[in-house]
Amino acid sequence: MLPPELPPLPALTRAEGDLIDSYLAVVDLLGRINPARPGDTYSGLRAAQALVAKAATLRDALVRMHQRGESELHAETLTRALRVLDGERRAARVAVPIRHGGSPSA
Repeated sequence: MLPPELPPLPALTRAEGDLIDSYLAVVDLLGRINPARPGDTYSGLRAAQALVAKAATLRDALVRMHQRGESELHAETLTRALRVLDGERRAARVAVPIRHGGSPSA
């Protein structure tokens, strides 16, 4: 049985596509660095080192958009693209996990 087909990506400019790709790359790296998640320091270190380059790529995508006169982020369209690319799950790895039961700590 094949997995369900994903909805198509909305039409994006090249710069918007670069923005989405770069943003998700940064989110993925931040998820790997998140100290509230299990992991080892070496993988966190490697992700932090890669974050510098990916953040520059994200900045460059925004610079290109601005230089081309794309002065507005079309949030509805970009949100659809993020959802198609599993952005909600990927971004959830950056958040502090919700506490389940137990007493609150100081």
